[in-house]
Amino acid sequence: MEALQYPIGRFQAKVDYTPDELNGFINDIRYLPALLETVIQNMDEAQLQTPYRPDGWTVAQLVHHVADSHLNAYTRLKLALTEDVPTIKVYEEKAWAELPDVFTVPTNVSVTLLHALHARWVACLKAITPEQWERTFYHPEHKKEFNIKTITAMYAWHGLHHVAHITALKERMNWE
Repeated sequence: MEALQYPIGRFQAKVDYTPDELNGFINDIRYLPALLETVIQNMDEAQLQTPYRPDGWTVAQLVHHVADSHLNAYTRLKLALTEDVPTIKVYEEKAWAELPDVFTVPTNVSVTLLHALHARWVACLKAITPEQWERTFYHPEHKKEFNIKTITAMYAWHGLHHVAHITALKERMNWE
């Protein structure tokens, strides 16, 4: 079950990241929308409504979740860049994945949103100064501060994590 839930492993934060690692994370964020679009492009509606694992979200819910999550991540980045240690708003991702828009809006709308959002996000990340990478926000659920380096690493992982859910499902089901 662990392999189905974490096909690329759990996110493991490091104490620090090199400039090359940060550039790699930026590229992961840059290319995620195109990667996600490619992974789902030939899936029919029945496939999009298939859970990626037992008791897991459907592929469609995953796609919409990535858009929701990354919208929140971008907002958190902007807050960390413009305020001193802001306390971020926690959201109930499981509840968001059950809202009506997730079941009525086609996945390509969230993919389009991700293309635009990630273009803005990457532009922002590429302009960050060395000092700004250290800026933080406070996460009340985890009761700790996260710096921009760590959240960039985490969201680079997050996108690839969900793409791997879909590709693993396609491989298990022998879908082309």
